[in-house]
Amino acid sequence: QVQLVESGGGLVRPGGSLRLSCVASGSIFSISTMGWYRQTPGKQREMVAYFSHSGTAIYEDSVKGRFTISRDSAKNTVFLQMDTLTPEDTAVYYCNANGISYTKSYSDFNVWGQGTQVTVST
Repeated sequence: QVQLVESGGGLVRPGGSLRLSCVASGSIFSISTMGWYRQTPGKQREMVAYFSHSGTAIYEDSVKGRFTISRDSAKNTVFLQMDTLTPEDTAVYYCNANGISYTKSYSDFNVWGQGTQVTVST
């Protein structure tokens, strides 16, 4: 079993900043990709930023130059530094990870965190 726990959401004024964290724990053998998605009511979940299996940081166009994804691989943790936030960034942000777990045997995993609300408003 692999679990993700997110933290760092909240209410911020336009132009402000927030930093999200996501920690993966459990029977992790290796992580292939890990990153952030977001969802607003009535819309599909969309990719925000993630690390590909090659370690490249990939960003959705609207957040390029404003958001920065980083990680601490030793701690199975990814961060999302969000700067110059706008009301359009308001959403529930979800962490996602996939890779290989190991208990008595190897198996693939693809898991989501519970989500953290980010609200950008005056």
